[in-house]
Amino acid sequence: MMDMKKTKDLLPDFDYKYGFSVPEKSVYRTKPGLSKKIVSTISGLKKEPEWMLEYRLKSYEEFMSKKMPLWGHDLSHIDFSSIVYFIRSTDKQAARWEDLPQGIKTTYDKIGVPEAEKKFLAGVSAQFESEVVYESIQKELTEKGVLFCDMDTALRLYPDLVKQYFGTLIPAKDNKFAALNSAVWSGGSFVYIPKNVKLNLPLQAYFRINAERFGQFERTLIIAEEGSFVHYIEGCTAPIYTTSSLHAAVVEIFVKPNARVRYTTVQNWSTNVLNLVTKRAQAEKNAVMEWVDCNIGSGITMKYPSVYLVGEGAKGEVLSIAFAGRNQIQDAGAKMIHIAPHTSSRIISKSISKEGGRTSYRGLVHIAKGAIQSSSYVSCDALLIDDMSRSDTYPLMRIKEEDARIQHEATVSKIGEEKRYYLMSRGLSKSDAESMLVNGFIDPVAKEIPLEYSVELNRLINLEMSGSVG
Repeated sequence: MMDMKKTKDLLPDFDYKYGFSVPEKSVYRTKPGLSKKIVSTISGLKKEPEWMLEYRLKSYEEFMSKKMPLWGHDLSHIDFSSIVYFIRSTDKQAARWEDLPQGIKTTYDKIGVPEAEKKFLAGVSAQFESEVVYESIQKELTEKGVLFCDMDTALRLYPDLVKQYFGTLIPAKDNKFAALNSAVWSGGSFVYIPKNVKLNLPLQAYFRINAERFGQFERTLIIAEEGSFVHYIEGCTAPIYTTSSLHAAVVEIFVKPNARVRYTTVQNWSTNVLNLVTKRAQAEKNAVMEWVDCNIGSGITMKYPSVYLVGEGAKGEVLSIAFAGRNQIQDAGAKMIHIAPHTSSRIISKSISKEGGRTSYRGLVHIAKGAIQSSSYVSCDALLIDDMSRSDTYPLMRIKEEDARIQHEATVSKIGEEKRYYLMSRGLSKSDAESMLVNGFIDPVAKEIPLEYSVELNRLINLEMSGSVG
């Protein structure tokens, strides 16, 4: 995929907690490369209905016909013929942690999945390579009609529900990587929250890439019926290799009238992972959709969570943190599409760059004709740790309605010498002082994350800052 010398340069100079790997012991893996035969093989192994196979094959044709994106960052080095598109790590999914194969269990023990499940979560799924290997959901949620499982299981148990929504928000023709996901998707999460059911504890999915030169293409579908609430959290990690891997997920979320969905990502891929993701939500009347998007790792991230505000009074929010270290590119942002009247949106973007890292805010606010008295507020703040780093802002405003209110502000700043000196005069090292200032900078977003996850986010930021040059 990527030139080996170039990829070696991406390897971080700090102790990446999740950079370990376990010996690969797959039950089945496809040969590298993509073809109709590979697509058909994946569908056949999963014993999918005919309509899904047809969908996959049409998506494959879309992928082959679409050119690579010319905007943003150079992706021409991706060698799709060298990627392994499907790895089955175990022959059956586990409902008890102790039933997992030892290598997979060791991996998730190190990440802390069982501990988090006991303390903080209403339900958890863990994906290892291509498929979910472990699922657990509290009994009382099942009794309320909550459905939480992997997409493969959902397709088997709830085919009509999946068929009704799958690919309707993000069709295969949307972009090249959405087409690729639609052709070879595997794993991911399916969440269905019945009318007026509100979950007090989050649901969480963990995604782990263990193999080299691997592509992970999970597919997530969330349906929140009228008056319901769910908070879904995903965590992503991978080991460090000298060859790169591709992560190209697709997430579709349907927020029905008066419902609320919060989707939190703490992405800490190692720097040999290319993170190219499409995420989109649809908010109906008086619905609320919130994305909390924290991007710490990966070599290149290109991700722009979107909300289509199709119902009167709908609200959308994106709170985003991006951290780019040496040879990292974090191209993140948001899209807010106001279609109905009296809709509102808010985008808060915080980015930090150090040691030559590059962050970019790339966003779109569209207010359609007829979306009267709609409002949008966008704030992009960038913090540069040194003179080597770079931050860019690419905002696009399409305002088709005169009766609307739009606010946009952007700032770029460096760590203040006076503040750093003051903290160092109180006994802190330069690195610790800078870490404290960075944590203060991201606090407006970090405080929106549940405490146990914001602590982890701050720890990751401190780890990234430990070798910074100021």
